[in-house]
Amino acid sequence: MIVPGLVSVTLRQCDIDEVVALAAECGLQAIHWGGDVHVPLGDHAAAERAQRRCAAEGIEVEAYGSYYRAGDTDPDSFTAVLDTALALRAPRVRVWAGRRGSADCSPEDRTSVVDDLRRCADAAAARGLRIAVEYHPDTLTDELRSAQVLLRAADHEALESYWQPRANHPVADAVHEVAQLRPDLVGVHVFAWGPGGYHDRLPLSDHQDLWRAAFAELARDQRERHALLEFVRDDSPDELREDAATLLSWLG
Repeated sequence: MIVPGLVSVTLRQCDIDEVVALAAECGLQAIHWGGDVHVPLGDHAAAERAQRRCAAEGIEVEAYGSYYRAGDTDPDSFTAVLDTALALRAPRVRVWAGRRGSADCSPEDRTSVVDDLRRCADAAAARGLRIAVEYHPDTLTDELRSAQVLLRAADHEALESYWQPRANHPVADAVHEVAQLRPDLVGVHVFAWGPGGYHDRLPLSDHQDLWRAAFAELARDQRERHALLEFVRDDSPDELREDAATLLSWLG
């Protein structure tokens, strides 16, 4: 089952009430709350407000999107991350796998990231939560093989992964990544970029070949996962409405 949702940072210019209202209007069923604007680290009042507004609209809190970087952030700060996630009643916390890409990371740095991920997963599990690594450039999940090595090395039942495509990502390569990571995937970040990447955003419908194939691969088992809209053109609510309609039509 694939649940349609939204990453709140898609609408950085909107407040919590506006984000929830737009998600509900668009028929989206979950929100991944970002820790940079809407639910800052340690702001339990904001976390509780986001949770209450979601509950009122029947929308799931999918995760707390922290900016904790394993192996390169004060480890004591992860307690505050978990406290904020619990105030939000999020089931998991998004973290980042270090601050260096796989080609630039020394064996010592990789070990530090793995050890910290394992420590964070232990701490999360002790409080009934899980952690999920962002699949992102300039981290150890910047490409498939590195991500697989990292997840296997950390080897923790409370550790999951997200996935997202790259600019100009060939459909066959993207689907292969989804297939290989599928046992660890909790969700995918859904957007469409042109050759210019982040600053070259397209209507989601322009990448229907990629996303239909990716969703078909995810649907090969019965596990619940989230398809989280992000990076709409011009950060526009109207573009979100359009992309949400496209996503819902694909998920049927």
